[in-house]
Amino acid sequence: KKTIIALREPSLGPVFGIKGGAAGGGYAQVVPMEDINLHFTGDMHAIGTANNLLAAMIDNHIYQGNALGIDPRRITWRRCVDMNDRQLRFMVNGLGGKANGVPREDGYDITVASEIMAILCLSRDLEHLKEKLKNIIIGYTREDTPVTAGQLKAHGAMAALLKDALKPNLVQTLEHTPAFVHGGPFANIAHGCNSIMATRMALKLADYVVTEAGFGADLGAEKFLDIKCRIGKLAPSAVVIVATVRALKHHGGVSKAELSSENLEALKKGIPNLLKHIENITVKFGLPAVVAVNRFPTDTEAELQLIIDQCRLYGVNVALSEVWGKGSEGGVELAREVVRLIDEGRSSFNYIYSDEMCLKEKIQAIVRNIYGGEGVDYSPAALKEITKLEEMGFGKLPVCMAKTQYSLSDDPLKLGRPEHFNVTVRSVKVSAGAGFVVAITGEIMTMPGLPKVPSAESIDVDASGKISGLF
Repeated sequence: KKTIIALREPSLGPVFGIKGGAAGGGYAQVVPMEDINLHFTGDMHAIGTANNLLAAMIDNHIYQGNALGIDPRRITWRRCVDMNDRQLRFMVNGLGGKANGVPREDGYDITVASEIMAILCLSRDLEHLKEKLKNIIIGYTREDTPVTAGQLKAHGAMAALLKDALKPNLVQTLEHTPAFVHGGPFANIAHGCNSIMATRMALKLADYVVTEAGFGADLGAEKFLDIKCRIGKLAPSAVVIVATVRALKHHGGVSKAELSSENLEALKKGIPNLLKHIENITVKFGLPAVVAVNRFPTDTEAELQLIIDQCRLYGVNVALSEVWGKGSEGGVELAREVVRLIDEGRSSFNYIYSDEMCLKEKIQAIVRNIYGGEGVDYSPAALKEITKLEEMGFGKLPVCMAKTQYSLSDDPLKLGRPEHFNVTVRSVKVSAGAGFVVAITGEIMTMPGLPKVPSAESIDVDASGKISGLF
């Protein structure tokens, strides 16, 4: 059988931040790893440039007389850069006198959170891309009328910058399996999936296509299923839920310094987090699933058996994944279970919410069904924006939740499987070009910051050009 994988591209933010690269590790890698993690084919730079071209054209339009009547206080389009830089979250630009533009508040998002990234990943072809770019809402006039990139006549030049970036990138694994690596939206602050074009191309060429969505079934998987599959008319056959003993012990209250020691009590407390992800996939979305436990050398047999036993009570099998150390041989058991699930044909895939629901009903459905929360609290600004967006005709769009990846709730400190909580939506905005409404919850930021010890401190290059410290 022919198999192709379809993955997202790494962002330089995590590469130099806390996570490191995103090309895999050990004997489970896509190559060339260094090139993929650093610049790759230039897609990220094209996306950032298109984003910032639009920003420059907005400010230039205002400077040149503002024929569209754009209200500088109500511009929603932000600049972007593919780097974690908290200093750029909020800023004032246009200072220094009349010749330097009109002063206004502005800010930067990381490139992977840009609507341009979402548009590229959700476009069918170049004409579809251009149409989506044309529909981007950049802000409002003083009369509260939306202004689009099409009105600024920016969409053609933006499409020209993106024409090559729209094409999926073909690389391979260490064992020569073809891999499309294309698009890279984060799953906590964006929709977290690779491009529809890459996925469809893989489906045309292979018997089995393995793709991924960021973080857990509350973030990447929910958005993959409710947004990408809805827009792209895709229906997955089976789902692999990836877990580690270490992560589950962390959810059980163990500090990071003690994760290497056996702790069955903490593991038992953390497993309900995994069971909620299983419930989301199998019960809420109606898809068959297998749990893949990425095995670490410090995992004990008792810990692994506890996970296996608990998952079986939920009707889901567990397969140990040892691909990091053994390559494909370490994933044979997992692959066989995936093929078994597909061959059984037990998928009864359904969305969490319907198009006809209003925006608040969609958000409520995600919070109650996927996060396990009781309800939603809205800031006055969020309520006002929801009302306006529905009046503008955007109420039928899917919802992209921006939420912390550290918890099923919007509070990163609530580990395990929290109960009796509400999620706070502090702001709402429409990505009219991408085709969804973004609800920003808790304290999540669309521009991350670097950690206390960034990965960048360990990265170097020698005189021969060999890079070290990139992982």
